[in-house]
Amino acid sequence: MVNVEHIRYQRGGAIILEGINACFFPSRINMIIGPNGAGKSTLIRLLSGMIQPDSGAVYYGTTNCRDIPLVSMSRMRALLSQNMDLAFPMRVSEVVMMGRYPHFQYQPNELDHQICEEAMSFFDVRFLADRNFQSLSGGEQQRVHFARVAAQIWSKDQSKLHYLFLDEPLTYLDIYYQNDFMEKLVQLAQLHQIVIVGVMHDLNLAGKYADTLLLLDRGRIAAFGGKEEVLRPEIIGSVYKMEVEIVSHGRGKRLFF
Repeated sequence: MVNVEHIRYQRGGAIILEGINACFFPSRINMIIGPNGAGKSTLIRLLSGMIQPDSGAVYYGTTNCRDIPLVSMSRMRALLSQNMDLAFPMRVSEVVMMGRYPHFQYQPNELDHQICEEAMSFFDVRFLADRNFQSLSGGEQQRVHFARVAAQIWSKDQSKLHYLFLDEPLTYLDIYYQNDFMEKLVQLAQLHQIVIVGVMHDLNLAGKYADTLLLLDRGRIAAFGGKEEVLRPEIIGSVYKMEVEIVSHGRGKRLFF
């Protein structure tokens, strides 16, 4: 699990996050939601170890994130950032293989190739393997990056826990691929021992797929728990400054603004 204790982070004299306490478990879809400027992307970067808090700590299991060696961290944790442009041409298969870089020194072995093939097949981009990545649409590029980060932590060893952090992964995807990705994320959580935490703006998709929601408002936690606890009209309406109607359906909650 990922355990967050008393996180505080500031930049340029401004407090971005304060008083953040949370726990994220494996085999669940954990999503961070909140208005623009609430601190969501900063929190995902803190959770992934890309930046360090001014006070408090992030623990992977019982180990402080800052105490994990970089090589070990890169083999157990993957982060999908918002901007992943490539400045030079590469084949799709080569981009996906980038996810395996932490696992070999000079040349990928048979297992590395096998994992990349499985990750590309899982995210339905195997047919693009020989295409120039730069020639793809934004949505296709995003799906290739899904395969890349999955390949980084892909493992059949259920005794090892891995961590996947996603910063607005649904950018560039149409409505079909948004739902398709979330369905695949659910499958990934069930197939592998992975703690999955993502940032999401679409509250309806969060209500449909997330198991746990952390709602941020101006750098503090406004609500944290299951979607039944968080997606309530008085809570969402107060944070987003809008009147909200919430209707239950077979897969979760649907919000109307």
